[in-house]
Amino acid sequence: MVELVVVRHGQSLWNLENRFTGWVDVDLTEKGVLEAREAGEKLVSNNYKFDIAYVSMLKRARHTLNIILNVLNESIPIIESKNLNERHYGGLQGQNKQEATIKFGEETVKTWRRSYDVRPPEAEKPNLSEPNGESLKDTYERVVKYFHETIEKDLKNHKKLLIVAHGNSLRALSKYLLKLSDSEIIDFEIPTGKPLVFKLDDNLNVISYDYLK
Repeated sequence: MVELVVVRHGQSLWNLENRFTGWVDVDLTEKGVLEAREAGEKLVSNNYKFDIAYVSMLKRARHTLNIILNVLNESIPIIESKNLNERHYGGLQGQNKQEATIKFGEETVKTWRRSYDVRPPEAEKPNLSEPNGESLKDTYERVVKYFHETIEKDLKNHKKLLIVAHGNSLRALSKYLLKLSDSEIIDFEIPTGKPLVFKLDDNLNVISYDYLK
């Protein structure tokens, strides 16, 4: 058996402001820093040690990871990848979710946010080095591809891994690991700063999963 621990970053400034964040590089709030510290403390109290940490390129995830490792008092290899970045929200990035609902309508925004394969509107001034609006399906495809190409081999070698990323990139990974349907993933949520542990067999099938107490 091998365990994989994933943590969604602590509360970010735009989580607090109820904005679509996506690839915008905002940092943690004071509450987010506390959540990251508490995640580290839960890992310590459950005697977790890690060989490698994977993290997205966005500072809210990297800051969370650094806090956790400081609490664990560990210095381990850290692998950063944009493949673990949050879903890119295209033209919605920076918009307040409530204001967007008033502007576009509740059902339209709900479809953009919660459907599996519908992309948000494209940005008016796209950054050509980034996606220009991803569905959760798009996020799933890049996260799972990266999992197969990079992370999987470490798990099969029984490395103890910690992944710190985002709500949607971790939902995408969870969809794959738990074999959730397109409809089941819609209501699957991962809270900020709560270590989620997947226990896997040698073929990387999930035996069980739960949040650390």
